Amino acid sequence: MYDSKEVIQARLLSNIDDAYDKTEGSFFYDVEKPVSMELEIAYAEQDKILNKGFIDTATDIFLERITSVYGIYRKLATKATTTVTITGTVGALFTIGDKVASDLVNFTFTEDKVIDATGETTVIVECETAGIIGNVPIGAIKYFPITLTGLISVTNAAAVTNGYEAETDAELQRRYYDKVRNPATSGNKAQYLIWAKEVVGVGDAKVFPLFYGNGTVKVVIINSNKRAADTELINNVATHIETVRPIGATISVFSATEKVIDISVTLSIDTNNYTLGGITSSIEVDLVDYFKSIAFITTYVSYARIGNLIFDVPGVLDYSNLLVNGGTTNINIADEEIAVLGGVVVG
Repeated sequence: MYDSKEVIQARLLSNIDDAYDKTEGSFFYDVEKPVSMELEIAYAEQDKILNKGFIDTATDIFLERITSVYGIYRKLATKATTTVTITGTVGALFTIGDKVASDLVNFTFTEDKVIDATGETTVIVECETAGIIGNVPIGAIKYFPITLTGLISVTNAAAVTNGYEAETDAELQRRYYDKVRNPATSGNKAQYLIWAKEVVGVGDAKVFPLFYGNGTVKVVIINSNKRAADTELINNVATHIETVRPIGATISVFSATEKVIDISVTLSIDTNNYTLGGITSSIEVDLVDYFKSIAFITTYVSYARIGNLIFDVPGVLDYSNLLVNGGTTNINIADEEIAVLGGVVVG
């Protein structure tokens, strides 16, 4: 902790002979005061500079400089991609760069296509904006921002889940600690963990050596949104590990299984300032964040923690009849499971 301007001022004045007036408002007091103020600012800046040099306090590019020494680089945000079905008149053409959209974001065609004799075709599209904004539910992609001649309708038959935010400072720091605190050598468990987690889109991983016998390694992953990994991500991890693993090892990569957690609760709320719908939405957001925070870390969902989260939501005065998956106990989470929010029923 750096000295305050008052401490600095007192120290500066102590170096002046007591024969002179040093009381507030005197010449020496007034001359030293701006110096002490500037020194306080300088000391504060020195503290900030010092913090930028240590892994536990560095942020942003300064954290990246530290981790890069160990070959660990921040994973950047990715643009969601999916396949959509287009219907239209036979022979209608659309080209790379044409757009379709959900309510919130545009998706761009990544290939040229023609509507065939069936009156429809499928095409791969990419979200214009990187990050989770491109993760939309089934049927959300349904508009043409600009009318395209001969095209009638568009839809996505599957939910989009492969848009990821850039790696946070905390996530990057954790990968750094994985490497420096758990020496990775000769294809040991720690090394497989590092290999899996350095793939863009992987939020965490678990490694099970010898799972299927000698020479086998099972790797279970979740995506950066702390949900089950899709086939593309599983294949990316498997391919990456195959390029770096020791000769002779047999690798199997799987996604974690999502364990749905349903919540029901009776609330007493502040109806003067809040609505039940708004409070319910806040509860859902907080529960999703809680489940993300414990993914691949804890072995159970805490009944008490859920109660505390609900009680702490603004507008909630009290709650009763809280049921988590129909009961009032903690929910166990197996090694290869992650908790995800199902329904929230509020009465």
